[in-house]
Amino acid sequence: MGRERPTLEMVASHAGVSRATVSRVVNGSESVAPHLREVVMRSVDALGYVPNQAARSLVTQRTDAIALVVSEPQSRIFSDDPYFAGVIHGVSLELEAAGKQLVLIMSASGESHARVERYAAGGHVDGVMLFSIHGEDPLPAKLERMGIPVVCNGRPLGSSTLPYVDATNELGAENAVRYLFEQGRTKVATIAGPADMVAGIDRLNGYLTAVTHEPVIAYGDFTRRSGALAMQSLLELHPDLDAVFAASDLMADGALRTLRQVGRRVPEDVAVIGFDDNTVAAFADPPLTTVRQPIQEIGRSLARQLLKLAAGEQVESPYMLPTELIVRESA
Repeated sequence: MGRERPTLEMVASHAGVSRATVSRVVNGSESVAPHLREVVMRSVDALGYVPNQAARSLVTQRTDAIALVVSEPQSRIFSDDPYFAGVIHGVSLELEAAGKQLVLIMSASGESHARVERYAAGGHVDGVMLFSIHGEDPLPAKLERMGIPVVCNGRPLGSSTLPYVDATNELGAENAVRYLFEQGRTKVATIAGPADMVAGIDRLNGYLTAVTHEPVIAYGDFTRRSGALAMQSLLELHPDLDAVFAASDLMADGALRTLRQVGRRVPEDVAVIGFDDNTVAAFADPPLTTVRQPIQEIGRSLARQLLKLAAGEQVESPYMLPTELIVRESA
């Protein structure tokens, strides 16, 4: 037979105080005198008391759990794209430091969105971070109407006023394309990201701001394969292009692969720039010039903003993080 689990009453008896005093101490109340708090905590340690989270939540109205909802299929999240792992790692570090539990939810369909709504409305989490949003997704607004604290990664499309954390995608792309022209390139193409994601839209807008000739555009989905196919299409339609800005490092790496296959030298014949500066960029062949965004810091900032919002504090929105051009051998 297992050892009896210590209760509030047992801690109170051991400490010589009331059950109410023990409850206030373990729930973090500031109304208990320091000497009584110390007595209670010694008894908690001596008995090995662990608060009942469900009961504690009824008192504090908090679960100490935060959801990160990723609007992508599992095959994408657990692919070779380091971006997802970097953001999730940043979120996890910040929540761990705050003593909060991360709940990771993958939600790539309408059915799974409904599950997220039920889960959040059921009071299982203190707030929701939304990551990799596609299109004018109704989920953010629905959660907000329920009174659930919500922070988005990336500007929500449409008329949403929800707070969000983002990088200076448009400026970063613009600087990359201007750099290519400064290096003497005369026909610069872009491999744009998905048109239903704010990162894809903003990076394309940055290209359009900086390009000095008729835009040359192909689209991908931020994956290596889509970059390779888009590069193939660009070369067939525009064999005289001498530079390409790809809206992600994976797409840029796919473009490098296509260029090697057709005998185009990088950067002598075609210069290539990516976006992200993850591990793909440094180990590409040749190493990739890219726009660095602070991927892990995006995750940490997302978590910090959500924690403030859940505590009833005002948050800065938009909360923008800088990008920086990192020059390597590909351009």
